[in-house]
Amino acid sequence: MYMFLPDIYKKSVYSIDYESLKNAGIKIILFDLDNTIIPVSETEPTKKLKDLISDIKLTGIKPIIMSNSGKKRVSPFKEGLVVDAACSSRKPFKRKYKKILSIYNVKPEEVASVGDQLITDVFGANRMGLVSILVNPISTNDFKKTKINRFFERLIIKHFSKRGVFERGKYYE
Repeated sequence: MYMFLPDIYKKSVYSIDYESLKNAGIKIILFDLDNTIIPVSETEPTKKLKDLISDIKLTGIKPIIMSNSGKKRVSPFKEGLVVDAACSSRKPFKRKYKKILSIYNVKPEEVASVGDQLITDVFGANRMGLVSILVNPISTNDFKKTKINRFFERLIIKHFSKRGVFERGKYYE
């Protein structure tokens, strides 16, 4: 069960201390797209998101979108944010994570992964040895498959909550 426990839990991508991550040796941050950096209903990046990505780049960290969504969904954000992207990633499977580590020649401990789901984002990052960062979903509107994941996610959170290990709304680094 501890493979579903995030290393860091923050309210949103806007409350993460990126300078601190840089100082801890993080070189790349993988951002999930839907309900992590943008609501499912949005089709292009907001000014606020563009500003955040620009600020992250200024720290020296390379932001990359890593999404289970297809190229058609991811491309406007890849282009609008001027970042690299891995679409159709099939998280939590390891293949795309391994490819990113290889392409950018980084070690797992030099990569952080930010997402809104325990089952895809946190589990995928943890099984690869990356720094896993969970954020709250931006919206309650989800894709059908994600709604199924959310059901199991609630069970996992209930398990952790009973043991005093993790609770929604209690943020930590």
